[in-house]
Amino acid sequence: MTISYQHDLDGVSERQLGRFFVSWPNPPAPATHLRLLRGSQHVVGFITALSDGVLSAYIPHLEVLPAYQGRGIGTVLLQQMLGQLRELYMVDLICDPPLQPFYERLGMRPWSGMVLRNYDRQSGESPE
Repeated sequence: MTISYQHDLDGVSERQLGRFFVSWPNPPAPATHLRLLRGSQHVVGFITALSDGVLSAYIPHLEVLPAYQGRGIGTVLLQQMLGQLRELYMVDLICDPPLQPFYERLGMRPWSGMVLRNYDRQSGESPE
């Protein structure tokens, strides 16, 4: 099986997006996922980045379908995204501690920071 990496949303539909966010307790629906991708400034496969285009970028999402994990796809996605953002001063992301070694292997390093999580908004839909 050949794996290709897409840098745009040409031909991407909701139907293709229903299997991501596997470990999320309240995952976005495929329609919301597509909106998320369309709203991102940088997209490679399913890694997204938001940037001011001058100094900084933030990578909020990197997801690989479970059936494709362990094949180096996440590594390639991150490498391609970091290549797109290489001219910036800082590229930040937040991840759980068990994921830090993955990002460290690719040149990133642990840092301290602050976050706010509204888990009732995790799906991207308005809470009822």
